Amino acid sequence: MTYDFDLFVIGAGSGGVRAARFAAGFGARVAVAESRYLGGTCVNVGCVPKKLLVYGAHFAEDFEQATGFGWSLGAAGFDWATLIGNKDREIQRLNGIYRNLLVNSGVTLLESHARLLDAHHVEVDGQRFSAKHILIATGGWPQIPKIPGHEHAINSNQAFFLKALPKRVLVVGGGYIAVEFASIFHGLGAKTALLYRGELFLRGFDGAVRNHLKEELSKRGLDLQFNAEIVRIDKQADGSLQATLKDGRALHTDCVFYATGRRPMLDNLGLENTGVELDKRGFIHVDEQFQTTEPSILALGDVIGRVQLTPVALAEGMAVARRLFKPEEYRPVDYTHIPTAVFSLPNIGTVGLSEEQAREAGHEIKVFESRFRALKLTLTECQERTLMKLVVDAKTDRVLGCHMVGPEAGEIVQGLAVALKAGATKQVFDETIGVHPTAAEEFVTMRSPVAS
Repeated sequence: MTYDFDLFVIGAGSGGVRAARFAAGFGARVAVAESRYLGGTCVNVGCVPKKLLVYGAHFAEDFEQATGFGWSLGAAGFDWATLIGNKDREIQRLNGIYRNLLVNSGVTLLESHARLLDAHHVEVDGQRFSAKHILIATGGWPQIPKIPGHEHAINSNQAFFLKALPKRVLVVGGGYIAVEFASIFHGLGAKTALLYRGELFLRGFDGAVRNHLKEELSKRGLDLQFNAEIVRIDKQADGSLQATLKDGRALHTDCVFYATGRRPMLDNLGLENTGVELDKRGFIHVDEQFQTTEPSILALGDVIGRVQLTPVALAEGMAVARRLFKPEEYRPVDYTHIPTAVFSLPNIGTVGLSEEQAREAGHEIKVFESRFRALKLTLTECQERTLMKLVVDAKTDRVLGCHMVGPEAGEIVQGLAVALKAGATKQVFDETIGVHPTAAEEFVTMRSPVAS
């Protein structure tokens, strides 16, 4: 059978664009349909604009610490509209880059909603297209619990387009998005509280990392409220909000921001017209080669609910393109040793196993840990401390995990991820000469284990 396209991609986010571009480069006839924005969540309402806001929030600390280095500054003022306007211009520039990447690769770009008609056909704006392979890369969407008054709350998408910085903010959630936005709002001057229904945020991260960040955020004046859950939100006559908690307390605020999970974006996708099945969590079920239960349809990225990170979606997109159109270069995606950063203030960087995961996996381990006040802060009043931690297999000496809480943690851990991927031992770390004076050198100077 002759098809209009060899590959039809639904969704122009990181994974979809990577798969489309490289498939086209391998000689395939490719189309991409995108109804919202080019670049997906990461470029538009995720990693990129969030990191820009984190940079903006960090300037408050820079101004405060500058006096210790002899700088005399006038009263600093912050304008939310300027930050958001500049952010919007940068995102528009990136949208254009994504458009050019696709078009210049020979991909047919359809900027409209695509709906599956069957295993090989897609409809876009009333037009019907056939494809040998269809790739679903529609990403995820933030959800807010359907409590009374939930319509008064905002999600992470909406936060990037607020007309003004709220004076008071309640951030609800215990994941990395909640922690990052709590840092952003607090750093920019809003009176911020972070509410989480559990005992401690960032479940799944190393315990020392979680506790250290809790201490540092509390030092900065961020109001952390654990075992706290909102049961209703009421709008007041003056436009403010009252959040009623499960324990009966009432908190007054100007903004309730929810970061309590994301769902796969499957709205009006037409999956019911195919044999595609969902897993028990509602994500698209795929095998190890990203093939769904409908042989001609594949899926990747946030919509399959594995590791919801941009670089992972990029790797999955590359794997799909190679397997379909250049199988001699195909390599399966390796989900081990994926480095992760949380752009809270201070940052978190981590790669490999946490201490808890290593013990649960049956490893006999040694733990190396260092907490110190960075050199930069010695001329200031800031008492922030950096945490660095190594989890080592006691029998093989292999480093199983690296963890950091402190400035530029993501930048530092990226290099360590290469070492872990290569199987570096603690001896290799010990024999590596450090760059002095840096915080990063601490990772190669920790000699005595703190636990085993």
